[in-house]
Amino acid sequence: MGLLRVMMPPKFQLLALLAFAVAMFFLENQIQKLEESRGKLERAIARHEVREIEQRHTQDGLRQRDSLALPASDGEDDVVIIYNRVPKTASTSFTNIAYDLCGKNRYHVLHINTTKNNPVMSIQDQVRFVKNVTQWREMKPAFYHGHVSFLDFTKFGVKRKPIYINVIRDPIERLVSYYYFLRFGDDYRPGLRRRKQGDKKTFDECVSAGGSDCAPEKLWLQIPFFCGHYSECWNAGSQWALEQAKYNLVNEYLLVGVTEELEDFVMMLEAALPRFFRGATELYRTGKKSHLRKTSEKKPPTKESIAKLQQSAIWKMENEFYEFALEQFQFVRAHAVREKDGELYLLAQNFFYEKIYPKN
Repeated sequence: MGLLRVMMPPKFQLLALLAFAVAMFFLENQIQKLEESRGKLERAIARHEVREIEQRHTQDGLRQRDSLALPASDGEDDVVIIYNRVPKTASTSFTNIAYDLCGKNRYHVLHINTTKNNPVMSIQDQVRFVKNVTQWREMKPAFYHGHVSFLDFTKFGVKRKPIYINVIRDPIERLVSYYYFLRFGDDYRPGLRRRKQGDKKTFDECVSAGGSDCAPEKLWLQIPFFCGHYSECWNAGSQWALEQAKYNLVNEYLLVGVTEELEDFVMMLEAALPRFFRGATELYRTGKKSHLRKTSEKKPPTKESIAKLQQSAIWKMENEFYEFALEQFQFVRAHAVREKDGELYLLAQNFFYEKIYPKN
């Protein structure tokens, strides 16, 4: 090459270098295309192998079932969902969807009706409830719902825990809704006499007078519902209860939505648990029951009433828990759905299997 540089004029040397550079660029481009083609081929082969394995397993399962003369077992038929619903968080609207779908999707819905709506069960009732949920085969698959605080099934030595879901709401908005609900009821059962019926005092008047029904202690509800059946959970303002509620939300619940974004919650449940919620999104958007329950005679609180409640340590903790739940929900949603032209749509499956061995 050195001899050529001596013998070749500078112009030809430059042309030779350019030709060499072009040739190398072309070669690298071809190598990259070959690598991409090889990657596509490997993915296609992997998908083909997965299909072959699935078909082989299906055929083996059918042969085994036929040889034993037993019906096929469906793991989804053993699933139990518990919705320990917090009062005045649109829980009736959501539960109505479960009732509307249970016949078509073939599962059972059971309301947990506790005496005086007490969210804490006795130790003997806890044992009975856990036994029912795990062993009541005639009621599986099942969707349980009721105003009951979180119950840790691992304490009872069960092999398969239920799936927990829930919905929470801005704490002040929830309290205002509950305040007027106790006095005026709602459009779900308008003829039913409520506990505070006849009391015409507004929420603002209650706050101004320092009434017990609008006291900051009444905000302490969503944290203990997630914290569970521990004494400390029900001590208003407990930092331990707040941290335990956060831990349970992240580790024990499949999904926790917020009232303000209930449709997104329904859509994500349908994608994750179609055995129960197939058709739920369309039903929520078009069904008559979805938006049925609305508290009557509800008046929005003034800024002064809100500011007074926000001065309390209890509101700050309940709001911290709500913001924590909202952030977690939005994080899950960001990885599950996309928005296009004002409409949400679910993301397709974004993983597959490859390099499956042995080949036989």
